[in-house]
Amino acid sequence: MAFDFPDQFRFADSHEYVRPEAEFVRVGLSAYAVDQLGDIVFVDLPDVGSELSRGNSFGTVESVKAVEEMYAPITGEVLQRNEAVLANPEELQNDPHGEGWLLVIRPSEPPQIDELMDSGTYTAKVAAA
Repeated sequence: MAFDFPDQFRFADSHEYVRPEAEFVRVGLSAYAVDQLGDIVFVDLPDVGSELSRGNSFGTVESVKAVEEMYAPITGEVLQRNEAVLANPEELQNDPHGEGWLLVIRPSEPPQIDELMDSGTYTAKVAAA
């Protein structure tokens, strides 16, 4: 299955994405990862005000197949979480790169975004999986 990963997104090895928005970033789970999970039944996200550290777990996503940890692609403070996804986990499944976003973060170290994969590199990675 082919996926279309937006050019403005950056991706972590663990399949989370970052979409830069002015001084903030929107974080979500890639369409590839969502597809691999299957039917999503539960999402657990950190509270607003939480500090995330790059590479550390920030929550879980549960599907009928498995429970998977999600890892912070960058370090920063949680400014907003997607309450619609918490109430209706299928929102993540239906539109992972749009309405199914997970968190808005204020990065504490903006250069970290440049260390993530661009969409072309990430597309090659998932094609080889």
